[in-house]
Amino acid sequence: MAEENIPKAYDPNAFEKKWYAYWESNGFFHASADDGKTPYSIVIPPPNVTGQLHIGHALDNTLQDILIRWRRMQGYSALWMPGCDHAGIATQARVEEQLRNEGKSRYDLGREKFTERVWEWKEEYGSRIMTQLRTLGSSLDWPRERFTMDEGCSHAVREAFVSLYEDGLIYQGTRITNWCPSCNTALSDIEVEHETEAGNLWHLRYLVEGTESYVEIATTRPETMFGDTGVAVHPDDDRYKALVGKNVILPIVNKPIPVFADAYVDPAFGTGAVKVTPAHDPNDYEMGLRHDLPQVKVIENDGTMSDGIGKYSGMDRYACRKELIKDLEAAGVLIKTEEHEHAVGHCSRCRSTVEPLVSKQWFVRMEALAAPAMEAVRSGRTQFVPARFDKIYMNWLENIRDWCISRQLWWGHRIPAWHCDDCGKTTVAREDPTTCAHCGSDHIRQDEDVLDTWFSSALWPFETMGWPEQAPELEKYYPTATLVTGYDIIFFWVARMMMMGLRFGKDVPFRRVFIHGLVRDSQGRKMSKSLGNGIDPVEVIDKYGADTLRFMLVTGNTPGNDMRFYMERVESARNFANKLWNASRFMLMNLEGYDASIVPDAEDFALSDRWILSRYQKTITGVTENLEKFELGEAARAIYEFIWNEFCDWYIELVKDRLYDKSGDVRSKRTAQYVLAHVLEGTLRLLHPFMPFITEEIWQKVPHEGESIMIASFPVADDSLVDAASESVMTAMMEVIRAIRNMRAEVGATPGHKSPVILYIADNELRGRFVENEDYLVSLASAFPVTIAEPVSETPENATTSVAFGVEIYLPLKGLIDIDKEIARLKAELEKLRDEEKRLGGKLSNESFVAKAPAAVVEKEREKLTAAKEKAQSIEERIGYLGHIGDKESL
Repeated sequence: MAEENIPKAYDPNAFEKKWYAYWESNGFFHASADDGKTPYSIVIPPPNVTGQLHIGHALDNTLQDILIRWRRMQGYSALWMPGCDHAGIATQARVEEQLRNEGKSRYDLGREKFTERVWEWKEEYGSRIMTQLRTLGSSLDWPRERFTMDEGCSHAVREAFVSLYEDGLIYQGTRITNWCPSCNTALSDIEVEHETEAGNLWHLRYLVEGTESYVEIATTRPETMFGDTGVAVHPDDDRYKALVGKNVILPIVNKPIPVFADAYVDPAFGTGAVKVTPAHDPNDYEMGLRHDLPQVKVIENDGTMSDGIGKYSGMDRYACRKELIKDLEAAGVLIKTEEHEHAVGHCSRCRSTVEPLVSKQWFVRMEALAAPAMEAVRSGRTQFVPARFDKIYMNWLENIRDWCISRQLWWGHRIPAWHCDDCGKTTVAREDPTTCAHCGSDHIRQDEDVLDTWFSSALWPFETMGWPEQAPELEKYYPTATLVTGYDIIFFWVARMMMMGLRFGKDVPFRRVFIHGLVRDSQGRKMSKSLGNGIDPVEVIDKYGADTLRFMLVTGNTPGNDMRFYMERVESARNFANKLWNASRFMLMNLEGYDASIVPDAEDFALSDRWILSRYQKTITGVTENLEKFELGEAARAIYEFIWNEFCDWYIELVKDRLYDKSGDVRSKRTAQYVLAHVLEGTLRLLHPFMPFITEEIWQKVPHEGESIMIASFPVADDSLVDAASESVMTAMMEVIRAIRNMRAEVGATPGHKSPVILYIADNELRGRFVENEDYLVSLASAFPVTIAEPVSETPENATTSVAFGVEIYLPLKGLIDIDKEIARLKAELEKLRDEEKRLGGKLSNESFVAKAPAAVVEKEREKLTAAKEKAQSIEERIGYLGHIGDKESL
């Protein structure tokens, strides 16, 4: 094969886009419901239509792609369902921003025109992340791409809502929810990001009614006090037992409110007495329900103070806080102010501080849905990987609260409920009604709210397969085999898909839930815009290639655990790709005269051939077993070790002499070519799920069968080629070669200069094998002549010695090095080290330096001094040893 068949330099930009276009245009990603194969399916966690590829997406989709490519190569009907989420709040915010730049608002357009504008935005910008997933190499079944507001999903959402409503599991009620004053909508828990912020704890006097005594209340939100309807204490707190059942006077408002006991109160926090504002705190809301307290709303949806609270009415909530603190201090109500750090919820879209507010919303009753979802995990029908995430899942479901599913937006699935202006009742229907189902009036209006985005994504595993119709895809690919997702959305998405899947799909939505961690920066911090520590995967791909990014993300990755992103690891993955590229190029340059149809006989294989073939079988087994266990990082490591350390660093070096041999031993050369080609081709298939582009590029050049590596078979180990005896001998040989190389380096032997080596081997069989393969020592250890014998009582004089794998190794020094010259070099190095010791010692004896320098800097200098002393001692010993040998030689 000609050298130009593979370029000298590895340049992923030269072929990655080419191969993706080839795969997609040939339909290699597509799975057919009637192909007769065993199904294996994954649904993509749908990214937001507003999104762009971030490093978390890159990890999540790399893991999915590895699994789907592996199963496809194993012969499964492998379906990876693509799609994206309509992202109600985020998408509406993008379009509203466009309108603001035009000097308009959505109200200027009206609901219908605004919705049309959002669809236009989606068509123009919504495909960006799908394009980026292609760049990553994601082998999604693109013809099946779904959108949570496409016609099929909309039909499924409506059917699910109406069905749950008819079963009494959806209701409308007034409850407390997360509210974003800027987006002007209720939020789901996952849309609220809690961040620790520096704040204050204000201590206030609440006078006990009819007395001069008071209860000291500590609060982080004094502006909510206008909505206080009680003060709670712990029932076992002796400080307040006498006050339970009495009233305190609410400052400024001068209204009596009751003191009551509730086990929720933490006696150790603040003063142990808590102001209770049921309309503005979720825990206070629950206490209010338990003790029948009024709900007084004092903050409006836009974050301003409500009417009816005097001069504070209409103020922004934070402006009110500032003014109120002044007034409380002037009135003698403020006792003290303490600095206090606490978690504050922010809208994940606009970063506004979330306000817990009581509002009328639509809810799903969760208790009846949660029970089957818990049983499915307990019985093992769905299994978490790692299994420890069972507890997180179960704990959330055991303590689940009803789910607020309505959002005050215009973009999304509009709630299929119509309210009658005449009888006041509500009609929920699968088809748009024209009259009230209760009184027949045509004075009906559709509910203004849309559904939480998570409602439609909870149906994702089966709505994408055609539900509620009995589609062939639903019959074949549901339940899906595996869900791959981060641990941060077990509650919000995984649990809800489980509940809805069991309710409507009549089975669990997935058999395995493979949980991965987050990608953090090199310091272990979560990546965020505020820290400016994010990594753009597209930029990494542009510079290093998708294969490099993918391999970096998977190596060292363990299920459920966070990983750190280091550019050094990206470089390492790039070096691995280069290593594979160069090894493949070497092989292609040495296949002249090779005939793939000629398979060598067993007796043709040399020790190195039998060894690499055996190691290859074991690598196949190890990789496959690790993939089955979702230990993708371990699988990648095993391939890396085999390709780099065994195939490239050892086998290729061992067969060079046979490939270059001009003696006419064609049989040996062709056997070496066969093993090289066979192992490399199979290893490319083994590596393909991890690094799809480079493996396709090389595979197309090496002897192979088939159109594409991605539809070639995944390697299966041939146990008949596992050769423990050859592995043992080869391991011994490699250890001895390493030892000789180290010995030569230690004495400063000139590279390439052959040196005599004497080996004493007690084991007769091992000694015989070493004799048979003496040429390995000559070529890889620069050893000549090589003496291999039984151990004797007298050992060689003036030789450095070592032991490896039970083999005694002697390296005679005479003629190997110029002893006088080496001693002179070592003395010069020793002098430099002594100067360094003196410098560091003086620095560390300087009290001013030790006192003022950072502790880490001082410790680093101490480590340098210790290292210098240890190296100096080693050189002194070496000088003494060489001097002793020199004296002997002069005798």
